[in-house]
Amino acid sequence: MAKLQVELVTAEERVISGEADFVKAPGLGGELGVLPRHIPLMTPLRTGEVMIRNDGKEEYLFVAGGFLQVLPDKVVILADAAERAEDIDESRAEEARRQAQQALEQRGGDVDTAEAAAALERALFRIRVAELRKRRRTGPRPDSNEP
Repeated sequence: MAKLQVELVTAEERVISGEADFVKAPGLGGELGVLPRHIPLMTPLRTGEVMIRNDGKEEYLFVAGGFLQVLPDKVVILADAAERAEDIDESRAEEARRQAQQALEQRGGDVDTAEAAAALERALFRIRVAELRKRRRTGPRPDSNEP
């Protein structure tokens, strides 16, 4: 079966480099799913989660903006910020969420509402990606409808 070469890089580091059967990324217009031999495209990314599936194993990553380039045999993600699920410090992300929420609730003085909303969105997605990793590692809960 054909594979995609996947590169996810930030200004600081190469976060991931490897093969994949499928890549899902948060495009500005919605989620993008990419399989081998996909038509070439380039699109901005919004803050969200990237999922890379290879040989039935899924890896989740947090991205905060950037660009996605798709070629028939390659996906390149140039992210403003990115973090593997296992590298996310959940307590730090929860503290960032709490501070951003508090800043939004104050809405006065020095609070930049757009900046606080963006910080809240980043924190929520970091928490979500970390939770996805834990859920995949332990399997679905007996009371859930997940496969």
